[in-house]
Amino acid sequence: MKYDKIVLAGGNGYLGQVLQDYYKPLTRELIVLSRKPAPQTENIKTVVWNARTAGEWTDCLNHADMLINLCGKNVNCRYTPENQTEIISSRVGPTTLLAHVIQSLPAPPRLWINVTSATIYRHAEDRPQDEETGEIGYGFSIDVCKKWEDAFFQSPTPGTRKVALRMGIVFGKRDGAFPRLLTLARLGAGGKLGNGQQYVSWIHEQDAAKCTEWLLQHESVSGVFNCTSPKPVKNEALMAAIRKACGIPFGVPSPAWLLEIGAQIIGTETELLLKSRWVLPKRLLDNQFEFSYPEVEHAINDIVWQP
Repeated sequence: MKYDKIVLAGGNGYLGQVLQDYYKPLTRELIVLSRKPAPQTENIKTVVWNARTAGEWTDCLNHADMLINLCGKNVNCRYTPENQTEIISSRVGPTTLLAHVIQSLPAPPRLWINVTSATIYRHAEDRPQDEETGEIGYGFSIDVCKKWEDAFFQSPTPGTRKVALRMGIVFGKRDGAFPRLLTLARLGAGGKLGNGQQYVSWIHEQDAAKCTEWLLQHESVSGVFNCTSPKPVKNEALMAAIRKACGIPFGVPSPAWLLEIGAQIIGTETELLLKSRWVLPKRLLDNQFEFSYPEVEHAINDIVWQP
């Protein structure tokens, strides 16, 4: 085994499952901190915590090679005052708790990755946004990211290296945005969304997992990293690539006004579809990280053709 112990806080969601599959053959022990108990399967063990207070679970972090924090309410909802409060507290609360616990441990994790969001950058159609020259946007989603990262970086953890991983839209077959876009295409509704000119900063699920291991192995790096493909695409091109992969020649477009009606019906926000996220992973590229799926066509084909 390459690693002794890896801990996933809030690791039962889609990305958590991807990371479980990735690290299962690589680590002696994989611990998932969850609010709900689950039976142990081989080397994957679930430890119950409430994400609000310290308890017996804190010992799991001792001698860990890496902690990846994935906690946070799904933003695929209407931004009502109640949901806004929960979206913020479900991110800031566990992050603050983990920081306090790590400060008290005799053998804290070597690396702590907080998976945040590339949506922290402004709506960008004029130029790409990277870690050095990117401009922070405004609005609720950006405020969430700022409070999230502030909670992460404001508490010193001298024995633990820290990385805020600003994740793009993760593409995979089991869950997340991609299966929904694929369903639209197969139903004949996979045309451009809005004017189709908004950029989509995406990442194949295997590259997202691979990136976390690369960060673990490169002990000299820390701070903010964008985790997105080096080749973002416009929505119009993305939808065309999805249609091509599943053999659908045409897709009915969805204008912005129709998306707003649909968003209200299904309980989500059009920002998730219409904001132009033109984000580049400059620090990964500068440090020679090698993407397995840099091209969106190759990533889509890999996902669609999976059994």
